[in-house]
Formats: sequence, structure tokens, C-alpha cells
Amino acid sequence: MQNTCGKAEQEEWRKWLNEHGRRLLFCARQWTSSQAEAEDVLQDAFVRYWKNQRHLPGNPNALILTSVRRAAIDHGRSRTRRVNRETQAYELEDKVSFFEPGEGEIQESLEKAVRALPAEQREVVVMKIWGKLTFEEIARQLGISPNTAASRYRYALAALRKTVER
Repeated sequence: MQNTCGKAEQEEWRKWLNEHGRRLLFCARQWTSSQAEAEDVLQDAFVRYWKNQRHLPGNPNALILTSVRRAAIDHGRSRTRRVNRETQAYELEDKVSFFEPGEGEIQESLEKAVRALPAEQREVVVMKIWGKLTFEEIARQLGISPNTAASRYRYALAALRKTVER
């Protein structure tokens, strides 16, 4: 990345940031939910200002404060969208079936049993049965030995058998 300003200008900005940084961080903190988010917002705002507005005339305080506020709003919106996506994905996970549509008590109990498996076993079962992969291929995908993949599969099937036999 090319440096677009001289040493004197850099030093001037360092001095300005040292003088006003705490105040700006305090302002950012009012619009965020944590100190870490406020620091991120302040950094984003300052980068925006530096790239787009630093050459504008006058005192930079108002422009930077506006950038801080906008960055905080953007950050909050982004966080809200992420939480909504994750919530929807989590809710959808319970609605998506591992099996073909149909009715039946056995299918429901198998569905619950597959979801109740430890993540490592469930992953292998899904890759083996629905993905139609060999234990060698599963092992490569997961970074484990083929024997470990096979044993996870056996443990998973044993747990599923217990559920079905009840």
C-alpha cells in the first residue's frame, strides 16, 4: 500500500488522534454494545475518514464524529442481520429432514436420534449414507484416519439401533 501523505502530516494526525481518540471512543461506546465493538467502530470510522474526507477544509471533529456514528449504525445493522441469519439457520435446522417426506413414528424417532448423535458421529453418518462417500474419502475430508471414520460410523449405528429398538 502506498503512503499518500508525508511524515509531517502523519505526525500531525497521530498527535490529533492522541488528543481526540479517547473522546471519540467514548462517543462510539454510546452507540455500541461493548468496548471492543466501539474500538472496531472507531477504527472503521477513522479509516473511512482518512480515505475519503481528510482533505476537506475545516476542523475534522464533526466529520469524524459523523463517521463514527455512521460506522456504529452500520455495525449494528450488520450484527442484527448476522443474528437473524444465524437464528433462521438454527430454526431451519430443526425443520429440514434427513429423510424423504413421509409420515411415521419410526422416521420421526430416527430423525431425532440422528440429531442427538455427537457431532463427529453425525457428520460421518451423513457423509457415508447421504453423501455416499467411502471411509477413505470421509477420512480425507475430516482429517482423520479411515479407521476412526469407520469406528465413529459403527458407534453412530449402534446408538441409532438402540433408539429404533425402544
